[in-house]
Amino acid sequence: MLGNLGPVHLLILLIIIILLFGAPKLPGMARSLGQSMRIFKSEVDGLKNDGKKNTSSTTTNDGVVSGEVINNPSSTDQNTGSHRAE
Repeated sequence: MLGNLGPVHLLILLIIIILLFGAPKLPGMARSLGQSMRIFKSEVDGLKNDGKKNTSSTTTNDGVVSGEVINNPSSTDQNTGSHRAE
């Protein structure tokens, strides 16, 4: 008798069983799934941005790059005789 059930029949039977026994739990499961997806998305975005935060310069939305020059060899002031920071 079970040999005559096709995949469509099994799917319909599964949906009926879920609706009968799992209806009170469905909203909680949907909220949990949505929260899990938000957490997953934020973690993926964090991994994508992780490499960008390690650079010394940042790019703004208008394409301007700002940054700090560290240990620039041309920073000696020849007129005053001061030395560059090392």
